[in-house]
Amino acid sequence: MILRKRGRRAALILAGTATLTLTACKDDQVDAQSFPDLESCIAASKQNELWFTEDDCRKNFDAAKQEFMETAPRYASKELCEQEHGVGNCGGDPAAQQQSGGGFSFMPLFMGYMLGSMMSRGGGIFSQPMVRTADGKYATPKGDQSFATNRGAGKVPAQSFQRAPTTLGKPPMSATQVNQRGGFGASATSRPSSSGGRSSFGG
Repeated sequence: MILRKRGRRAALILAGTATLTLTACKDDQVDAQSFPDLESCIAASKQNELWFTEDDCRKNFDAAKQEFMETAPRYASKELCEQEHGVGNCGGDPAAQQQSGGGFSFMPLFMGYMLGSMMSRGGGIFSQPMVRTADGKYATPKGDQSFATNRGAGKVPAQSFQRAPTTLGKPPMSATQVNQRGGFGASATSRPSSSGGRSSFGG
C-alpha cells in the first residue's frame, strides 16, 4: 500500500506538461512515466518519494533499447517508414546492415522509453521503447498505445508493457502489407481489448 500511495503522489507531482488519461478500468491501470532519454529519467529519479531509482532508469533504458531493436516495425523503404512514422523519424536498420547483403530495411527511430510500476502486482519495474507516429504522437512498438508526448506521468493499462512480436531477422514490410494492416498499429487496435481502446498521453 505504501508503494502504491507513493506512486500516485509522484504521478501528481511530476505530471507537469502532460498526464496520462485512458478509458481502461481502474483495476487494470499501473503507474507510468515516460522520458525522451536516459538523462531525463535520472534527473527525475533524484526527486523525493518516487517509485524508481537511477539504477532502475539505467537498467530499463538498456532493456528498452534492446527490445526496440528486436520488436520495432521494419519497412522495405525509408519512404514507407516515414509514411507511418513521420518525415525525419526513420533510419536504417543496424541489424540488417550487419548482415551479409543487408542494409535494405528501415525502422523508426528510438524516441525514449516508458517505465511502469508493477510493484503493487507483485512484480517490479518494466519498460517499453517509444517511437513516433505519422500524426506526431508517440507509441510503443505494438502501436496499440498512443501518447501525445514522451514526457509525462500518470496511469496506463498494464497491457501497455506487453512485448511486441519480434521483427528481428524477418522480412521488412512492403507497402502492400502495410496497407493490408491499415497502417502502423491498426491491426493491433482492431482486436478486442479489455482496455477499451487506445490510451492518450497528455490528452
